[in-house]
Amino acid sequence: MSVFDSILIPIHREGHRFVALFALASALFFMLAEPLGWIGVVLTLGCAYFFRDPARVSPQREGLIISPADGLVLSIERALPPQGLGMGDDPRLRICIFMSVLDVHVNRAPATGTVTALTYHSGAFFNASLDKASEQNERQAVRMTTSGGKDIAFVQIAGLIARRIVCHLAEGQTVKAGERFGIIRFGSRLDVYLDEGMNPLVLAGQRAVAGETVLADQRSKEAPRKGEVQ
Repeated sequence: MSVFDSILIPIHREGHRFVALFALASALFFMLAEPLGWIGVVLTLGCAYFFRDPARVSPQREGLIISPADGLVLSIERALPPQGLGMGDDPRLRICIFMSVLDVHVNRAPATGTVTALTYHSGAFFNASLDKASEQNERQAVRMTTSGGKDIAFVQIAGLIARRIVCHLAEGQTVKAGERFGIIRFGSRLDVYLDEGMNPLVLAGQRAVAGETVLADQRSKEAPRKGEVQ
């Protein structure tokens, strides 16, 4: 990738109309008062930055679970799987990733596999970094059977500012690891529920990159990692 390509990052299709509206408003502001126009230009650039959709290099080896979102790994703990997906009542290892308004908000498939169930829950808009967000916020849950036969789930969760979850997946659809499947607008969270035998390879407090960071590995026999802030 050239330096030029790294600067001119594509904008996700969900952002095209927003950028156009901000640009139109900026033009009108210039007609009213030049200082207002420049404020509009700054806001237009900020909108384009939010909807950026950079290319990613996604590992494709069977057994890997890749981060579906950019952001901060909030926690790694056992929790009940999402309701409505038919995944039983036994707790699973859950990795929670929080996306701030500065993170890329395009979501990517965490593994190659087939979507077996989807369920949408309307709800509140608490701060997505809170534990109760997983159960009380508006969310879109997806169940997938990976190409390696593992049963996983991932959940798009709206946040305090986020008011729109976009998911382009359908039951029976086959997706590839790292493939774009949706976006959450303006700050949110994404939870990943692992199958038994999948060992996490990230730590709470670590930054994850959608489509690139390996969250877990079905083949790994490594003990849970320890880390320290440097």
